[in-house]
Order: sequence, then structure tokens, then C-alpha cells
Amino acid sequence: MPLRVCKERHRSWGVAPVAALAAAMALALALGGCAEERAPPVPFKPVPESRIQKPGYTAPGEGLVAMDVRRERIRDVIVKFRDARVYIDGEEVTDLMDGEHVTFYLKPGVHRIGVTTQFDPVIELRFLVDPRYTNRASVTFDKDHRIGIRRVAQ
Repeated sequence: MPLRVCKERHRSWGVAPVAALAAAMALALALGGCAEERAPPVPFKPVPESRIQKPGYTAPGEGLVAMDVRRERIRDVIVKFRDARVYIDGEEVTDLMDGEHVTFYLKPGVHRIGVTTQFDPVIELRFLVDPRYTNRASVTFDKDHRIGIRRVAQ
């Protein structure tokens, strides 16, 4: 198509359609580039007893301190249905699904809390269990769908 015809067609578009197209592209880019959204807050469900592989860690006892591990809810379907296996001091104890939590009863001191999925290596957190502190850890997934664990405040 000759340059002159192309220029004439461009002029005949007018400003409104070009502005509308630019606004639509900007909106698509803005929405497409959003970070993962957290699901609305809902109480965490306890892990069913049938999925606890080492029940000794989930039984209260004298001198033991409660330590809660929760898996944050996520809308991202790529990781929503993956199970997150949980380890205490190298022993697999249970797995967490989206929106679940488990309470462990541990001796005061430093413990290794590990998590993994079928696609991730075991990620460990050295966790000081102390009755004076909030003993809670949160299992999350990053934007690359990799599992992580961190200590969180109440």
C-alpha cells in the first residue's frame, strides 16, 4: 500500500478510536500485570487426623509448647491444589492443603520446620519454639509458584 494511502487512512480514523484502543491496551496491561491476589479471609481448617503421619507431634503434653503452621489461601490454581508436605526435625509429619493449619506440640528450643511440594526441594526454617513468643509459621507460594515458609506474628 502506498505511503500516501496509508497516511490518509490513519487520518480518517480520528482521535476517539485511537484513544479507545490505547485505553483498552493500558487496561489489559494493568490487569494482566497484577500480582497474585489473596483469597478473602476465612478461618483456617484443621488438617484431618487421617493425614497426620506422626501423631506424637500433634498431641499436647506437659512441658510442650504449641506451634501452629498454616497454609495461606491463594487463588492461583497452579498451586492451589498442590499438597505441601510438612517436616519437623527431618521427619515428615503431615501435609497441608490450601487454607489448612496444623498445631504441633514441641519441646522448647530450636526446631527445623521444613516444607516441600512434588516440584520443590525441602525448604527449612530454623524455628525457636518458646512459650514467651507467638509460635506460628506461614506456608506461602511466590510469584514463580515456589513454596516458602516464614515465621509470622499473631
